[in-house]
Amino acid sequence: MSEVYEDPQILDEYLLFHFGRGNEILDPMVQYPEGMKQALDFAVRTPSHFSKKPVAKGLDLGCAVGRSTFEMARHCQEVVGVDFSHRFIAAANLLKNEGKLDYSRLDEGLKKTHMTARLPEGIDSSRVKFMQADAMHLPADLGSFDRVHAANLLCRLSDPVLLLNRFGDLVARGGELVLATPCTWLETYTPRENWPRSNTFDWLREYLSETFDLRSECDEPFLIRETARKFQWTRSMITVWKRR
Repeated sequence: MSEVYEDPQILDEYLLFHFGRGNEILDPMVQYPEGMKQALDFAVRTPSHFSKKPVAKGLDLGCAVGRSTFEMARHCQEVVGVDFSHRFIAAANLLKNEGKLDYSRLDEGLKKTHMTARLPEGIDSSRVKFMQADAMHLPADLGSFDRVHAANLLCRLSDPVLLLNRFGDLVARGGELVLATPCTWLETYTPRENWPRSNTFDWLREYLSETFDLRSECDEPFLIRETARKFQWTRSMITVWKRR
C-alpha cells in the first residue's frame, strides 16, 4: 500500500477534513459554491447511514484519524477503528487519550495556521479502540461486529476482493455494513487486473449479494482542503447492506 498516508502534510489535511469546523475549512468571507458547503462533515455523515438503535460492537475500517470511529461510538458500546497508516492511528489515539491534538493548516506556500482538533461533544472515548492493521489481512481472531463501516477504502487496496470476501465473517448475522467509495480506481493503489470489470456498484453486488441484502444506495460528497484556494471535491457512492 502507498506510503502517502504517512506524510505529515497529509495527516494535517485529514485532521482538518475530519475535525475542522466549516469556517475553518471554508473562509466565511468567500462566496463558495453551495456544493462545497454540502460536502463538509463527510466523516459524520457516512456513519449516519446506520440505524440508530444501540448495538454492542462496531468496526471502522480505514478509519484514518478517527472521526467516523468516534461517531459510531454514539450508538455502539464498543468500536474498533483500523487503519494501515501508523501516523493516522497515532493521531487518533492522541485524540482519544488527550481529547485534543494540535496541527497546522496549510494556507499558501509557507504560510500555515495553528489549529486544534478536538474530540466531538458527547463522545465516550472509553468505548473506542484504535489499531494499525492491513484491511486485506485482518487478524483471524478479530471477531464479528453488529456494524462495519468502510469509507473511501476499497479503491485504495491492492486486492480489494480480499476484504469483500471477509465481510461475511466480519458482519454478524442481522448486522449492518456501510460502504463508501468514490470509485477512483488508480494503478497507484490497485493493479488494473484487480479493478471491477464493469462498474463498482455491480461489482459489489456480485461479491456481496450471496450473504447480504442491499438496503439503500446514494451519493455523499466530500471536501478535502489542500490550501486556501485548492480543494478536492469528490462524490462517494454509499451502499448500505444487511447481513442475512
